[in-house]
Amino acid sequence: MDRLAETLAGFFVGDAPRIGVAVSGGGDSMAMLDLLRRAGVALDVVSVDHGFRAEAADEMTLVARYCARHVLRHDVLSWSWDGRGNKQDAAREGRAALIADWAVARGLGHVALGHTLDDQAETVLMRLSRGSGVDGLAAMMPVSQRLGVRWLRPVLSVQRAELRAYLRAEEQAWADDPSNDDTSYDRVRVRKLLEGLEPMGLSAKRLARTAAHMARARDALDWALGALVREVVTLDSGDVVITLPKFAAAPEDLQTRLLARALGWISGDAYKPRYSALEAALKSKTVFALSGCLVIRKRDQLRITREWAAVAESCCAVGELWDGRWRLTGDAQNGMEIRALGEAGLAECTEWRATGRPRQSLLASPSVWHNGVLVAAPLAGLDAGWYAEIVPEHGDFVGLC
Repeated sequence: MDRLAETLAGFFVGDAPRIGVAVSGGGDSMAMLDLLRRAGVALDVVSVDHGFRAEAADEMTLVARYCARHVLRHDVLSWSWDGRGNKQDAAREGRAALIADWAVARGLGHVALGHTLDDQAETVLMRLSRGSGVDGLAAMMPVSQRLGVRWLRPVLSVQRAELRAYLRAEEQAWADDPSNDDTSYDRVRVRKLLEGLEPMGLSAKRLARTAAHMARARDALDWALGALVREVVTLDSGDVVITLPKFAAAPEDLQTRLLARALGWISGDAYKPRYSALEAALKSKTVFALSGCLVIRKRDQLRITREWAAVAESCCAVGELWDGRWRLTGDAQNGMEIRALGEAGLAECTEWRATGRPRQSLLASPSVWHNGVLVAAPLAGLDAGWYAEIVPEHGDFVGLC
């Protein structure tokens, strides 16, 4: 397909590197795999067995046989649900984490996913039903960055029927997942609803076009956000500090957008809080907890910092990354560990007020401990030769906006 060649050209500068391809055995991912292989892209293939259906073993075998026939590396990863939370949401998150870890271990910076134009249209309808704004209705992006991997959607502009027709023409087998007809799932109900709406002109193509319009609107808002960030934001040892007078004069959508970005940058959470929660945090006159962070209003400033309760149990060896973004360096000894400072640690930092940082921020700051004894708390005025820094790969907040 000519569209695939155009899409691939937009993904990479120069020749495409070796990429990972997530393949379930279904028609969308099997067609994507075959198209990418025929386009000459170097591929490693990965499948995830969620353990939900006995048929999954046959689907993994289908993919394995294809890969063996075309001399492609194929790995099967297993995931199991722990019974907590929503089963489908947990499966989606678990699958993404497994594939990301697999890609990083293989030295692959990119993973291709088989989402189609129909998936995009269904996503728009689902998010519309939940009252989503511009970001939600922009739906899936052709390229996105998460979990240390660049996710590609090379067939996002292609309809499911086109991919099935391609597979039939190439006499390439695929597997149909029976759960795609199970109306207990939201997406299946939306898919059937979309079939009924098409005669009225609300087709998958038009909904996908709406997503593209929303994506352009999102880009415009992000451009305006960058200008606002450069004007009102300063960083203080991992906290985002916002100057209120100019911030308060900005449009409300930019205010909530900036707050959401700050929360995500600090917590590492890839998902934006609901608009109502962001709005409540901005209006609160007291300390507001949201997304594992605290929003603290004081005079002419709004400070977003990590919440101690979110990192109270977080502990790692010196030299490892703490809370997904901090690295501490100093005179390390065996048995030393990094954890949140907490009340007991802060009580030993007699000069913490001289730092100018609020108590809540310092309670969640990284500190070094050895056999239960505080060694250093660099952000709380007890450095003892230790230095705390946010690792470059976490990204500079101002530069990311």
